[in-house]
Amino acid sequence: MTADGQIGEEAGTTTSGWCDPRFSRVREVFDGHFAGGEELGAAFAVYLDGEPVVDLWGGVADRHTGRAWQEHTPALAYSCTKAVTATAGLLLAERGLLDVAAPVSDLWPEFGRRGKERITVEHLFTHQAGLPVIEEPVPVEEFEDHPAIAARLAAQEPIWEPGTAHGYHALTYGFLLGEVIRRVSGKSVGEIVAAEIAGPLGLELWLGAPDEVAARAARLSAGKRAKPKDAGGGGGAGASGAAGLSGAFEASGGSGAGELPAPAETDAGAGAPSTAARLPGQGPGDPIYEMAKASLDKDSLMNRALGNPPVHKLPGGGNHPVILRAGWPAMGVVTTARGLAGFYRELTAGRILRPETLRDAMRRRVHGPDRVLFIDSSFGLGYMRPALTFLTPARGAETAFGHTGMGGFLGLGDVEHGLAMGYTMNKMADAVSGSMRAHRLAEAVYDALT
Repeated sequence: MTADGQIGEEAGTTTSGWCDPRFSRVREVFDGHFAGGEELGAAFAVYLDGEPVVDLWGGVADRHTGRAWQEHTPALAYSCTKAVTATAGLLLAERGLLDVAAPVSDLWPEFGRRGKERITVEHLFTHQAGLPVIEEPVPVEEFEDHPAIAARLAAQEPIWEPGTAHGYHALTYGFLLGEVIRRVSGKSVGEIVAAEIAGPLGLELWLGAPDEVAARAARLSAGKRAKPKDAGGGGGAGASGAAGLSGAFEASGGSGAGELPAPAETDAGAGAPSTAARLPGQGPGDPIYEMAKASLDKDSLMNRALGNPPVHKLPGGGNHPVILRAGWPAMGVVTTARGLAGFYRELTAGRILRPETLRDAMRRRVHGPDRVLFIDSSFGLGYMRPALTFLTPARGAETAFGHTGMGGFLGLGDVEHGLAMGYTMNKMADAVSGSMRAHRLAEAVYDALT
């Protein structure tokens, strides 16, 4: 089970890499995903106490050309970016350049109007600012102009009173926190990551991919987007406890639905009886039901948060060179599984942030129903903590931190258990039924610990 060239026989897919014998079950799970047709191409890397114990890859990086997924194939890992951006901000806080408790307007005067005067930097880290949506459509010409997009948010009113609730700022998180970081440091988040994190530590991780990296990146393939007629399809989000809940979150874009989608063409509205009957969950009022219903409503807060800037207007969506190059601080990181796991290895070892900084950043600031996603989410200072939106095995329920990425990507660290994991792939999870691939792999890792 540890040799190179293992075969997923049903799919005829060769997987490569290595596993420590203690983690042979991880290899079985990884190969099983290919054998079952759940993967096109993927990679998974794990460090235990700083040492590599899992390093696997396989399949195809581009289904159109048949290009193989290689050892160093990177991929756009979507919202795994948020943890990297948070770390850049926390570096500045460690140096006394950024006060997390300070009003944003102290650093960004134009922001302090229209009900945003009391929004703090911590509110940005914890998705409490009430600004999950950019109200005016962002033109494609502005996609690489981060300050211009941030200025649009500075002109808006919050959707809810800041600090009173939290809701996933799927795209705006990066433009908001990124602008604060730029004003404090004079650098973009991508520049800080390159100069102070990825570069010095030799990580295969870029926030703003160079042309040669973009050229060899995996091409993402979107999963199905649910429609009313099949909204309750097999394995739906409410079908089987935690697995179903993970699938529902993936519908939101937090960890899976395909390329950042255009808002749903279908307006579920109140939901025709035939549609409502097939939605997962227990009916109106149930978070899973409400989340699935929102995913079908083009005007829902969820779809509005995911749909602007409108990545779907670019040919290939997230595969377009503009997106790979732009380095959006909420969803633009391009990385290998090894690079993502290496980021958490360095973070948990205290080589990026001081241990006390990380411990404080991991402390849960918010937990409970998410105003955008409906189901429970939990955040420290930018890092996801275990909740329905960040499912972790039982042994990591109080110790794991990290971030998912749309489609099924996962970056996870666990200081107490000495773990660091990174999972990348290119077959994006289906909209409602979702994917449990990363969770199964993480579960196999935790199960191997003695």
